[in-house]
Amino acid sequence: MAASHPAGGPVAVFSLGGTIAMTGPPGERGGVVPTLTGQQLLASVPGLDGAAVSVTVHDFRRVPGASLTMADLTDLAAAVSAQIAAGVAGVVIIQGTDTIEESAFALDLLCPGEVPVVVTGAMRSPALPGADGAANILAAIQAAGSPLLRGLGCTVVFADEIHAACYVRKTHTTSITAFSSPSAGPIGQVVEGEVRLLTRPAHRYRLPAAGGPHAATRTGLVMITLGDDGELLRAAAGRFDGLVVAALGAGHVPASIVPVLAGLAGQIPVVLASRTGAGPVLSATYGYPGSETDLLSRGLISAGFLDPVKARILLHLLLAVGAGRDQIATAFAPVSAPVRP
Repeated sequence: MAASHPAGGPVAVFSLGGTIAMTGPPGERGGVVPTLTGQQLLASVPGLDGAAVSVTVHDFRRVPGASLTMADLTDLAAAVSAQIAAGVAGVVIIQGTDTIEESAFALDLLCPGEVPVVVTGAMRSPALPGADGAANILAAIQAAGSPLLRGLGCTVVFADEIHAACYVRKTHTTSITAFSSPSAGPIGQVVEGEVRLLTRPAHRYRLPAAGGPHAATRTGLVMITLGDDGELLRAAAGRFDGLVVAALGAGHVPASIVPVLAGLAGQIPVVLASRTGAGPVLSATYGYPGSETDLLSRGLISAGFLDPVKARILLHLLLAVGAGRDQIATAFAPVSAPVRP
């Protein structure tokens, strides 16, 4: 275990809205909407003045997490990169929790430098008893200012736990401990204002250096279910530049829809992920029609340990920078192959 005090350098905070910034009509319950500015959010954080970290605030968006777009994230990544170039020690993103697992992974890919980028939010609005926003903001700023997180990519800090962007998932609709990393566990904690690092991710995912993302890319995600007849997959033909399939178990589908998937994989990149929530897509355990071995032999690309929504983020950004199928397969390879010493 490694521990450190904050580095003391400036931390740039970007506010995007979400539950953490929501209020409602005075005296009424429910119906909250994003209203609070980043400065108002920071003003509500006890102990921030004594955190030994100077902070600058940027009001970037004021929307629910569900309304964020890929264009928002690419614009945010550019703004974050500008702050990093200006010399900040860390960056904190405050946003709605609905899409934290996706936006954190997108920032991990789009901001590949050494400076820590930390994403946080809240499960309870400021109007509710036990609102968790202030504690999460303070822990996120303390983490972003720590030199221990340098080079680890984007992380999510929530309920004093530190999660790698590639593994973190929102696993509960209302709990204040809604975020976990089912396949790996948290990589650290914030304890008494200090980062305690427990482990380091084995991989850092990269995009090819082929220019910035553009808006013309469309990617889809289709979940396979018991008795699936493939109609949604047939409807996807000709409508997407790439597709992620959230398959059963370790990467399996009904035998009847194998021809549909094989046909799609001959037209666009199709990534095979598991809908289970933890564990990898296998590569050579089952051999029946519709098994992982069968599907991979027909040109599907394994998502490895990446869950379906993160696999879609990686696929989308790869296609957006002009990556071809071979580059896409190479980019996914580190998450589908064992680590070699």
